[in-house]
Amino acid sequence: MSAVRFANPIVPYGADQTIFVVTDGATGSASREVECSDLETVVTDLLAGKFRDPLCIAAFNTLEHWSRDLSAGVAREIETRCDIDGEPVPEHVRDFVDRHAVRRRMFA
Repeated sequence: MSAVRFANPIVPYGADQTIFVVTDGATGSASREVECSDLETVVTDLLAGKFRDPLCIAAFNTLEHWSRDLSAGVAREIETRCDIDGEPVPEHVRDFVDRHAVRRRMFA
C-alpha cells in the first residue's frame, strides 16, 4: 500500500511557522478556510471586506504543537482601529465583532 501524499501542504513538515486561518461562511451553510501569513494580514483583509461572513480566526504552529482561537483578540483589534479612526465597525464585520465581543465579556 502506498503512502498518501498531499499536493500542497499548508505547513511543510518541520517548518517553524505560525499559520493564521480565517474560517469564512462564504457560501451559505458551507464554509471555507483561508490561510493568511500573519495577523496584520488577517485584520487588514477583514476590514477590507475580503471575507463574506467571518466565523473565527485560528492560529497554529505544528512544530511547537499549539493552536489558539484568536477571534476575540481580532475583534478587539478591529474595534480599536475603528475607534482610533473615528469610524463605526464596517457592516461586513459587525456580526463577527459583536459575536466575539459577547464572548470576551462572558470570559473576562
